[in-house]
Amino acid sequence: MIYFDNSATTQARPEVLSTYQTVSEKVWGNPSSLHNFGESAWNLLEQSRAQIAKLLGVLPSEILFTSGGTEGDNWVVKGTAIEKQAFGKHLITTAVEHPAIHNSMEQLKALGFDITYLPVDENGRISVEDLKNAIRSDTVLVSVMAVNNEIGTIQPLKEVAEVLKDYPKVHFHIDAVQGIGKGIQSLILNDRVDFVTFSGHKFHAPRGIGFIYKRQGKKISPLMSGGGQERNLRSGTENLPAIAAMAKALRLLLDGESESIKTELKIKQTILHHVEKFDNITIFSKDADIFAPHILCFAINGVRGETIVHAFEQHGIYISTTSACSSKKHLASSTLTAMNIPESISTSAVRISLGDQNTLAEAEKFNQVFDELYSEFKKIMN
Repeated sequence: MIYFDNSATTQARPEVLSTYQTVSEKVWGNPSSLHNFGESAWNLLEQSRAQIAKLLGVLPSEILFTSGGTEGDNWVVKGTAIEKQAFGKHLITTAVEHPAIHNSMEQLKALGFDITYLPVDENGRISVEDLKNAIRSDTVLVSVMAVNNEIGTIQPLKEVAEVLKDYPKVHFHIDAVQGIGKGIQSLILNDRVDFVTFSGHKFHAPRGIGFIYKRQGKKISPLMSGGGQERNLRSGTENLPAIAAMAKALRLLLDGESESIKTELKIKQTILHHVEKFDNITIFSKDADIFAPHILCFAINGVRGETIVHAFEQHGIYISTTSACSSKKHLASSTLTAMNIPESISTSAVRISLGDQNTLAEAEKFNQVFDELYSEFKKIMN
């Protein structure tokens, strides 16, 4: 099997699963309990928090655990809106965000908030000038994803941060679910960012666990009320086995980051430079610095994306249409739609998303299968 769908989810590492199982078996007390067993759980919880903070170069108090990227995005968007609504009800995001952001914004819009969606260019990037023009006196949040989950565009985070230095009261949120371990940590955790969302299952941790970075001193309203865990900001008994496993997964990811990036980029380039030679191919993820090393999106014009996915599956190669969240709904890519790509092409788009377990040999095998399938697809292209 060749698994090229790592942006949808990654396989949990064996050593990460070992940590999960060990904690489940030996440290299963509630961290909020007063007895020694609860104290042991509390200590491990805080050790995991401190390890994640150290890896990212932030304070332990700035790490708050969640159930994953969707909760993190919802929390930052809605929590900011609730917390700061007395100062303004205007929020800014981009036209190419994950549904967790877009749908949160739309929900707030129905409640009377004003949302600005920044358009994107032919590469799926926003214009900093558009951002400058969009900011108003009642703006309370700017939310921009680090790496687009469909085509891999890296947004101009440094430039956005520079603009927002003139607006210190506006919360700046980055959705970094697809950006961790991809060589852009300095852009994600720059000195102006206030909130960042992370999801464990995107870097070989278990599903159902994630965290947000919240800059010290920044206020946000809780969405989960209850026992007061996570400094009264996110109630609910902590998923300690998954948290400890996630801390290990993040350490392993960042320890091998440099070599992984090089390999992922070589694999991407090997496939990209092969498929672009063919007619009726549209490449959306370019070989350029503004694109992440692990995502390649292209279309075989005239062949629907799901047809391409299933054809490769028959050869033991697993890719996806542009987003796992919308693939089974047979929806056109929201990113490609925002880029004004015709539906006849966008519905033919597929995504390869790489991980640190992939190899160049797998890329060569993909190219071989691509050649075979392309010959078959030629019969239905016209």
